[in-house]
Amino acid sequence: MAAHIVVVNPNSTQAVTDGIRDAVVLVPGTERLDIDYVTLAEGPPGIETDAHVEAVITPLLRLVKSRESDADSLVIACFSDPGMERLREATGKEIYGIGECAYRGAAAGGRMFGVISIVAESVPRHRRHLQRLGLTRQLAGDRPLDLSVVELADAGRTLDRLSTIARTLVDVDGAQALVLGCAGMAAYRETLENEVGCPVIDPCQAAIRVVLRKAGS
Repeated sequence: MAAHIVVVNPNSTQAVTDGIRDAVVLVPGTERLDIDYVTLAEGPPGIETDAHVEAVITPLLRLVKSRESDADSLVIACFSDPGMERLREATGKEIYGIGECAYRGAAAGGRMFGVISIVAESVPRHRRHLQRLGLTRQLAGDRPLDLSVVELADAGRTLDRLSTIARTLVDVDGAQALVLGCAGMAAYRETLENEVGCPVIDPCQAAIRVVLRKAGS
């Protein structure tokens, strides 16, 4: 029987959830999983500040507890990995944070990697997370788009900013791989990778690849 995975978008923007679904189905092997995509109605339109991160932890705890009976594991599809320790303590189910999965994938083999954040306030939060994971030495740079999650839907503007930031991370900072620092950037991954010529990692895809490896072990 296929493993039942619940992928939770902790913001309330359904378009972001739809983009996560579109990105995940491109990962080979997902047909072996039964995936349920959930939008957290109590969440803000986008998780951009430390206050947003804190605000979604309690509703995420409620959601995780409500899915204990039917989910084999849950993916928290917010790059800031809100409340992971508390969520893992609250359930016996596997909980995957897309930020952690993306960072570890980017750092594989000792690569230097760059992060494309949505806003400047995200950068110190990412650095604290990388410090907890022991990966700060492999961070080439973390540069913000200065666009909100909702503004990411403007494809022309977003791609222009993504291209500029990506080339700076590669050409100036020395990144050998790039991480998209928001689930809302998923639609632009392939185009950006073709443009800059180095691996570009979508965090939701990275998390599903980890789930698939665990399911196959």
